[in-house]
Amino acid sequence: MTVSDTRWAGASWLNPPPESSTDQDGTLHATSGMKTDFWQRTFYGFRRDDWHAFLQRKSGEFSALLTFSGEYETLYDQAGLLLRVSPEAWVKFGVEHTDGAPHLSVVVTDIHSDWSAQPITLDGPLSLRATRLGDALLLQYLVGETWQMARLAPVPMAAKDLSIGPYLCSPERAGFRAHFHDFTIGEPAVRTLHG
Repeated sequence: MTVSDTRWAGASWLNPPPESSTDQDGTLHATSGMKTDFWQRTFYGFRRDDWHAFLQRKSGEFSALLTFSGEYETLYDQAGLLLRVSPEAWVKFGVEHTDGAPHLSVVVTDIHSDWSAQPITLDGPLSLRATRLGDALLLQYLVGETWQMARLAPVPMAAKDLSIGPYLCSPERAGFRAHFHDFTIGEPAVRTLHG
């Protein structure tokens, strides 16, 4: 894949997907491989790290904003924003198809994975924002014109540097399609939890 759009400058694939491309407006399209997943130990006992993520490095405080959509059909089809330190230390924030419907999903992994999910209605692309402030990550999603908090989480392993970018995977199949319409990283957009 050749990426010419500046929003993807400096990014590279962790576990490249079978298909990926960018179109004229810079949207990144990707298709998942067979039974790709990521998880560490909790409940299921297994350890997986063969998902697809298009990542760039970032240190210090920042806000990362991702607007994306997916063609969710099968259990655990998912896409969103990844903040990664290592295979055993990462945070994913996105949409996951579970219990027959899309859910806003967050997993924080620091040796062991956890999982929180809530049903969400998708009427088009969803925008997510992850803000790093010191040892904390503030995860928000856009509802209309208002940013809602999904989770406040620690930075795994209190890492100085993170790799950041969109991810997708499909633990039950191949062929899940995700579309990453916009992505920016800049100075923190917020510094308080409440306006």
